[in-house]
Amino acid sequence: MVFRYVAVGDSHSEGVGDTPWPDGTPRGWTDRLAERLRELHGAVEYANLAVRGKKAREIRDGQLEAALKLSPDLATISAGFNDILRPKVDFEGLAETLDDLVGSLRRGGAVVLVPQAPDLSNLIPLAGYLRGRREQLNEIVVSAAARHGALAPYAPAGSVFEDPRAWSGDRLHLNALGHERYAWGAAEALGAVVEDGWADPLPGAVPSRGVLADLRWWGSFGGPWIGRRLRGRSSGDGRAAKRPVYSPV
Repeated sequence: MVFRYVAVGDSHSEGVGDTPWPDGTPRGWTDRLAERLRELHGAVEYANLAVRGKKAREIRDGQLEAALKLSPDLATISAGFNDILRPKVDFEGLAETLDDLVGSLRRGGAVVLVPQAPDLSNLIPLAGYLRGRREQLNEIVVSAAARHGALAPYAPAGSVFEDPRAWSGDRLHLNALGHERYAWGAAEALGAVVEDGWADPLPGAVPSRGVLADLRWWGSFGGPWIGRRLRGRSSGDGRAAKRPVYSPV
């Protein structure tokens, strides 16, 4: 019997930051998770509806119906991080939206996995601005998961995800190593046997941030991101899901 997996979400689930496939398509932790699922279920079919830049409501309104029509056995969700990056956040609305996403997919018969957002405090200049917002987002995720019987895995403090060596140059998207470790954590939550210590820190000292590194970050990533917001644009404008229908893994 074929096991069916659907990913919905934003750039995190689309795979931005990972080493792309030969055709240029992002890989990412969801693609890597789909591969690991074969160890649990043998034949696996996988669809990925995620599109970068999308906020939680856009994910619900643009991806949920398609995901439900695919009748997945497993659904993973990454949503909410783009919301907390905005100047104002409607946390009540965000909670309702995430609850709708998780609850609808659970009622559709899927096992649902919603990873909590890692701590970026050591990575980007916006860390202080984001810290409390990230904690609120994770509280919403945990609450929705508990209410609907979903999974909400979380990397402990001091994990590899607090190390810039697990992140791409923009320090907002995981690199290949980070996506791989993230996939291991999700697979473990689903019952797969994975490499020990998926969240363990990397050997050696964690590279520190400096003023010059922060200035380069603002010039290369922070400034352009703000520019898109001011123009009402998103990195996901004009993009479609990379894998909108099932295909074998």
